[in-house]
Amino acid sequence: MPVVMDEQRFDELVSDALDLVPARLAAAMDNVVVLVAERHPEEPDLLGLYEGIALTDRDSTYGGVLPDTITVFRGALLDHCGDEAEVVREVAITVVHEIAHHFGIAEERLHELGWG
Repeated sequence: MPVVMDEQRFDELVSDALDLVPARLAAAMDNVVVLVAERHPEEPDLLGLYEGIALTDRDSTYGGVLPDTITVFRGALLDHCGDEAEVVREVAITVVHEIAHHFGIAEERLHELGWG
């Protein structure tokens, strides 16, 4: 059974997860925005998604582009979890996971590090 949680509480959890990012890493994030959506239209079970050009792939031609986006999918996360404590944990993992992609860390490496 999915966890029931209002949008405001879920947004607070995303904000709390962003606060877990060390200050040096947060300061290094560049041209990225974090959003919350209900579900990914093509992959309804997807928990989070990074879309953009990772910092490690940017070069001297980078500029004039829209911000990268990190989207956290509320409905999928609530369906995935059994209770609020698990939602808190999974939101944090998802946010850190997607931020890591912004820094150019690959999926495989994130799984090795326990952030998969």
